[in-house]
Amino acid sequence: MKKTWIIVIAVVAVLVIYCVSSYNSLVTQEETVGTAWSNVENQYQRRSDLIPNLVNTVKGYAAHEKETFDAVVSARAKATQMTIDIEDLTPEKIEAYQKAQGAVGSALSRLLAVTENYPELKANENFKELQAQLEGTENRISVERRKFNETAREYNTSIRRFPKNIVASMFGFEKRPYFEAEEGSEKAPEVKF
Repeated sequence: MKKTWIIVIAVVAVLVIYCVSSYNSLVTQEETVGTAWSNVENQYQRRSDLIPNLVNTVKGYAAHEKETFDAVVSARAKATQMTIDIEDLTPEKIEAYQKAQGAVGSALSRLLAVTENYPELKANENFKELQAQLEGTENRISVERRKFNETAREYNTSIRRFPKNIVASMFGFEKRPYFEAEEGSEKAPEVKF
């Protein structure tokens, strides 16, 4: 009888240790996803912070391109107003966030296309530096989005695997959405000369 109780206590102890260990590892993974999301937002903020300097530099050379400037400023304003709490991250909210950031990217592309008409602007050191910083930031955004998707995948896989999925469901760990390619990005752009 005494031996049976020792076995029962040992099994319960092992289960408790497993549950605590699983819970702690899920918390760590969830925090990693939150950190990855913050890094994505930081890079978008960096891009947003560069925009006023870029617009003002281009304005000095191409003052009559008001419509293009307004589009960039408007897209930036809309994108910076949109924030998503990691606890409320849904596929729909990521899609809306991505759409707002895509509008900024599109407006910036139009702004940079305008600069092709101004050789003296393209030669301006300040403009070159801002353009290089913007390019670097776009690369950082891509890297951080990829890292976010990787950490979300690891977390999502973890909460779905047995037996950790039992612990995850007991404590309310929920799946995190991914950044996905924008609609139409599967087609290569058509180049005409």
